[in-house]
Amino acid sequence: MPPKVERQSMPVQDSDKRAENFDEVALGYSMEQAVLEASRCIQCKKPTCRDGCPVGVEIPQFVKYLRDGDLPNSIKALKSRNNLPAICGRVCPQETQCEVQCILTKKGLPVAVGRLERFVADWERKNGVTVPEIAAPTGHKVAIVGSGPAGLTAAADLARLGHTVVVFEALHMPGGVLSYGIPPFRLPRDVTQAEIDYVRSLGVEIRTNWIVGKTYDVSEMFADGFDAVFLGTGAGLPTFMGVPGENLNGVFSANEFLVRVNLMNAYQFPEYDTPLKLGRHVAVVGAGNVAMDAARVSRRLGAEEVTIVYRRSEAEIPARHEELEHAKEEGIKLKLLTAPTRVLGNEKGWVVGLECQEMALGEPDASGRRRPVPRQGSEFVLETDMVIVAIGTSPNPLVPQSTPALQTSRHGTIIADAETGATTMPGVWAGGDAVTGAATVISAMGAGKRAAASIHAYLLEKATVRA
Repeated sequence: MPPKVERQSMPVQDSDKRAENFDEVALGYSMEQAVLEASRCIQCKKPTCRDGCPVGVEIPQFVKYLRDGDLPNSIKALKSRNNLPAICGRVCPQETQCEVQCILTKKGLPVAVGRLERFVADWERKNGVTVPEIAAPTGHKVAIVGSGPAGLTAAADLARLGHTVVVFEALHMPGGVLSYGIPPFRLPRDVTQAEIDYVRSLGVEIRTNWIVGKTYDVSEMFADGFDAVFLGTGAGLPTFMGVPGENLNGVFSANEFLVRVNLMNAYQFPEYDTPLKLGRHVAVVGAGNVAMDAARVSRRLGAEEVTIVYRRSEAEIPARHEELEHAKEEGIKLKLLTAPTRVLGNEKGWVVGLECQEMALGEPDASGRRRPVPRQGSEFVLETDMVIVAIGTSPNPLVPQSTPALQTSRHGTIIADAETGATTMPGVWAGGDAVTGAATVISAMGAGKRAAASIHAYLLEKATVRA
């Protein structure tokens, strides 16, 4: 019997060095490491790992090809279901999806599916991307609103099926949250650009600086000859705390802060003319992946002290474990069981402190986590001159407001069928964060893939009726 192979650790930049640069933290497997890790897969007769993947990647298949050194067929198997594997291999929470269902977890650690996915995708990018076979033109046109993970996935699938696809993006750069929300040390720009270029290579047209709902609306799309519309507009509207002082200078939403850094290159000032007044002592409210990103960016920009303020304990932190550990290694402090009650300012209107209250965990709430309750008489002031609020987002209401036939929930999300993405307006589908609220990249991709399949069936039926 061959010796047992241990799960391969991912090489990373030294924590002290990486806290001062925006280069990618995780360095990726070597070929030897990737083959060793792939050899851990026991090729189950009834694999459960793929059941945990929102886009249905044939995980055992691409892993087996990699194990055997057949990289061309490995990437082909991977991209038969996933149009953005280099992105997913970096930001997808595999540990709670495919990996948690790996049979190896019964006795140890799962196969590192995400790291292998990244390795294979990076290999293809370095050795030349192959464009798959594209079906004959159908004569149908589909408009995609939003070029985030849901929109790009739907666009790629529909283009491969022979439809003419045009993507409308409000910002000057495509990618949605992939471009404006995730720092380059987690998702390098060249990786995102390569994935977008692949989608374009399928024949997809991407039009930037189109604000659907203002400069163009859904009814005009149909009037211009589009046969179907997919709305993948995301959830970019920030949520604030609702406490006094939140309008002071030095208070940012995490969205604004990360857009300035990621999309507008504030971290490369003055080479790029996007100045950003950074505080010496930064408090980040929230503990999800976005909060970790904001905290780690602040550290890299030169903040002397960065503190995560979170109202629950470390056990309830929603960020990926890997991101939390990286943040702590980089010197980010945690102020747990703490809730802000007021932002304090000086006579010039600038932040000088964050008034907080200690919390205790009570009975579980609707999410299953224990509800934080205030501890009376526990108020204190956290010294800070900059506050970044990262407690969630909601969908931008622009498209629904300009499209009365679309029904929305009380939370502002577009109401759409969970299986198909079909909305209450004929010919219009929606998916991703615009429907579910803020979620993961891979769940948005899954929604885009399901919607594309439904749109394709709709267009074929439409063609049959016309005939």
